[in-house]
Amino acid sequence: MTTSDSLPGEQPSPGGRRHEPDLRGMTRINLRPIASPMPLGFYAVAIASTMAACLQLGLFPPGAGPAVALTIVPAFVLQLIVGIIAFGARDVIAATLMACFSGMWLASSLVLALDPPGGTVVLGALNLVFALFAVLMASVARPKRALWLVLVTAVPRFAVAAAAGLTGAAWPATASGVLGLLLAAVAMYAAFALMLEDMRGREVLPIGRTGPAHHAVEGDLAVQLRDLERQAGVRRTL
Repeated sequence: MTTSDSLPGEQPSPGGRRHEPDLRGMTRINLRPIASPMPLGFYAVAIASTMAACLQLGLFPPGAGPAVALTIVPAFVLQLIVGIIAFGARDVIAATLMACFSGMWLASSLVLALDPPGGTVVLGALNLVFALFAVLMASVARPKRALWLVLVTAVPRFAVAAAAGLTGAAWPATASGVLGLLLAAVAMYAAFALMLEDMRGREVLPIGRTGPAHHAVEGDLAVQLRDLERQAGVRRTL
């Protein structure tokens, strides 16, 4: 194709090569609103944590492990769904956390249901790795205060659960149960606060968002569109 065959808006270079036209005038932004999946994710955390904590505290009869495992499996499914939706909403922190929580509940339910040899020790090691993961996530999730509070509560819970599994001592299991109930309470509050906020269009119960998370809710449209060209789906590569 010769230079006379240039497309509209293209500018031929002196060497005959063409540059892309200025696409700003042709750019359109299509919004695809979705409901926030985070209340569902937090409720799943609360329910699964409560069931696991009651088992650790001895509130269920002996041999109730398989039954508790069956009640934890729905948390795996629900949080996996939340993680997928959060990835679609381009919230990588929430998506990563919910997907990893989902995997934790699946592993916990399988160990409780099947009771494999050495399963308690292996699950203790997994709890330790998850506690370290939660520390890293908490270090970057502070502006998302509801998520951060759940993570801060989850760190000691999974750390103590790791000690219980790795040592076989009774008191870490009891402490993990107490911390599990605390985690359930924090997750339940976060879920309820986010649901009220979504229904009424404003913050009702304090969550304490800061930075970009605060601007995402309280900022105007200009703030929302800031750095849009760097977002996934707009830039060329991830």
